[in-house]
Amino acid sequence: MSFPESPRSHPPDDAGAAGAAGDAFDPRAHPHGHTHQHGPPSPVSGHLRRLIALALVPFAVLVGIGLLVLWPAGGAPETGGGERSGVGFDRQIEDARVTSVREEPCAELGVAVQEGVTGPCEVATVEVTSGPHTGRTFDEVVPPDATQRFSTGQEVQAAYAPDAPEELQYSIIDVQRSVPVTALAALFAVAVVLVGRMRGLMALVGLAISFAVLTLFILPAILHGSHPLAVAVVGGSVIMLATLYLVHGFNARTSVAVVGTLLSLLLIGALGWLFIDWAHLTGNTSDQTGLVHSLYPDIEIRGLLLASVLIGSLGVLDDVTVTQTSAVWELRLAEPGAGWLKLYRAGMRIGRDHIASVVNTLVLAYAGAALPLLLLFTIAQQPVTTVAFSELVAEEIVRTLVGSIGLVASVPMTTLLAALVVSAERPGARSRPRARSRTGARGARRR
Repeated sequence: MSFPESPRSHPPDDAGAAGAAGDAFDPRAHPHGHTHQHGPPSPVSGHLRRLIALALVPFAVLVGIGLLVLWPAGGAPETGGGERSGVGFDRQIEDARVTSVREEPCAELGVAVQEGVTGPCEVATVEVTSGPHTGRTFDEVVPPDATQRFSTGQEVQAAYAPDAPEELQYSIIDVQRSVPVTALAALFAVAVVLVGRMRGLMALVGLAISFAVLTLFILPAILHGSHPLAVAVVGGSVIMLATLYLVHGFNARTSVAVVGTLLSLLLIGALGWLFIDWAHLTGNTSDQTGLVHSLYPDIEIRGLLLASVLIGSLGVLDDVTVTQTSAVWELRLAEPGAGWLKLYRAGMRIGRDHIASVVNTLVLAYAGAALPLLLLFTIAQQPVTTVAFSELVAEEIVRTLVGSIGLVASVPMTTLLAALVVSAERPGARSRPRARSRTGARGARRR
């Protein structure tokens, strides 16, 4: 069902007055008396703008205080003597290059292969190209059933284990893929700027801010012992405020999206806390989580799980709330005389389509990320109930469903807020056409 067309019962002077009112509010409008605009007007009274400020300014102040209180002093704390152990993720990584690849029988190399696997092993000769041992070479044996193969001239990364025998100190851990990943990132940036223009450029700046908050605040603060939930709330709020206002501007429309996002995050946090506790989820279901817990025993793992739910939901929440707010604003422009209830119903018709697509996206995104795990359960021929209620899968189910409930709830909440705010026209918006009509009224009295 389409939203009705704008009525044309108003005289032409009404349109000019509405444009002038929009210019008076819109900070991007020209300061002179022209009625044209560079963007949609924001028909919001000064009283409502003050109410929005009263709600958001204290919140921004609290976020700033939390940022100062939780800000980590220095980088990540040391786990031991401050030196690299040579094992785990703290091992020393050097650049290297494959200089040659030859084939040799696996039996002569002492490499055992699985039954049914045929073919010779490959021996890659690798030269270290960085670090104190630049120029040293070592051999890397590649079994015939290995998924990663090497070629002459290929750039790779080698791990250095100082405590191992000299001939075993270096080994290949990965290939060098910085060039294709950087090229893809540059292509993404160019596409965003070409299509989004200045708005796209600001979105890229917002992306950089999000990455900076994550790496400079959220991760170090958690490692310093701050509660992950508190860090996620403060860090996520900084990301939300910075990116939304940077990309969409300081106006009532963005403020409504911020309030809708904040309310949805509160709901996600409350539901996440309830169901993580009710389902007795520990959050320690992966090798990475276990390694973090062993290196930093003071980190609250269940809080880390809830923090991941909040941060993971924030990006999609921004999309939903901004879209719904913009939809209501555009509907108001299409029919200036529509009341808040009509705007809400029309916005919800758009929002229901948004809900259906977002929920399906979340489920498919998890299924795609967990496809190898689902294949393992299928190979094991485990019942669906056993798989779903195991902690490994139940954790992801709770994460996905709690985030989805918050996304679903954000649509009616944000749409209602936007409809109430945008339907409150600025006082005196129509005073100008009424003043101009006095001449016509006096002429009618003379006749």
